[in-house]
Parts: sequence; C-alpha cells; structure tokens
Amino acid sequence: MKRIVILISGRGSNMERLIRAERQGELAQAQVVAIFANRANAQGLAHAAAANIPAFVVDHENHPDRESFDAALIAAIDRHQPDLLLLAGFMRILSAGFTRRYAGRLMNIHPSLLPAFPGLHTHRRALEAGVRLHGCTVHFVTPALDHGPIILQAAVPVLDGDDEETLAARVLREEHRIYPLAVRWFVEGRLRITGQRVEARGRQQEDALYAPCFV
Repeated sequence: MKRIVILISGRGSNMERLIRAERQGELAQAQVVAIFANRANAQGLAHAAAANIPAFVVDHENHPDRESFDAALIAAIDRHQPDLLLLAGFMRILSAGFTRRYAGRLMNIHPSLLPAFPGLHTHRRALEAGVRLHGCTVHFVTPALDHGPIILQAAVPVLDGDDEETLAARVLREEHRIYPLAVRWFVEGRLRITGQRVEARGRQQEDALYAPCFV
C-alpha cells in the first residue's frame, strides 16, 4: 500500500478528486494519509477533516525564508513516511533541496500544456496568445519550475467567446480526470523516468494525450 501526502493552498478541488478516487477504488493500492496546507484558511482543510484524513498547517508566514519553511515542511511530512507527494494547488515555489529530497515521488498538476505557459495566469495567457488548444499536464517536480518530466497531458479546445472562467472550467474537468490516472500508474509501479521522459508501462496511447472535448 502506497502512502500519499497531498499539499494544498486553497480550495483543493484536485485534492477532493484524489480522495474520492481512493475511496471509490480507483487507487486500490494507495491511501491518502495526510493533508498539508501552507495557509490556515485553506478551504480544503475542511474537506480533509470531513473525510477523516489528518490535516496540518505549516504556515509559510511563520518562517523567515523559503529554506526554513521547506525544512519545517519536510520534517512534518516525513513523520507520515510518504511514498508519493502530490501538489494540488500548492502555491509555493519549493526549494531545490525539497524537490531533490522527493525526486521521483513528487508530482504536480499544472493548468497548461507544458512547456507552454509555465507559472501563473495560464488561461489568460493562452487566450492572449490565441492558441486553439489548451489543457493540463501532470509532471514530476524538479528544481526547474514547471519543467519536470511529463507523465500525462489532456487537451481541450479554446472556443470562440471563451473567457478565463469558461476556459478554466473546461481545463479543470480534465485535471480531475488525468491526475488520478497518473497517480494510479505510479502506485502500480508502471512509471519509469529516463532523462526528461516518462515511460508508462502498459498505458494505452489514447491515455497519453486525451482528445479534445468540444462540449
């Protein structure tokens, strides 16, 4: 049984989806053992409590710099002996020391088709760039921001009349679909990192890049 720790900063909708995936048997070989937030007012903490999952706050504002915050977060996380860490809307840039400590077992989901639009405001930037396809990416986290080895992507169309809200909602539906799938591949031991590429043993080609949904 793989032990999973999830890190959040806000409402934690991807966290909710991952917990539901575990409870519904989609992640039969995994258990979410703890939730951590860097903000005491993160809405996702209430959902974690309702799901009877231990939830903790390591507030970045209580630490003078990134390194001391990361050290405190590492100490708190390691008490739960995680096999896999999942960033689910965790809005902190992690230090190189943190990402290297959990290399190969630290995942993130980013709301763009990386390497396009790393960082913030991805939906606004996609609209401004005039792209016709947008989407989301599950990747392993490395010291290079939003540039770790890609596990899985899903594409959605950018439709005439879209604004940030409508495009974000379309992408979020795909985030909720592919993040549990990538986690399942990990817990089943199907992922192998070779350089900047991730090989998923036994995956179907259609899983690698989901066809756009025009609804």
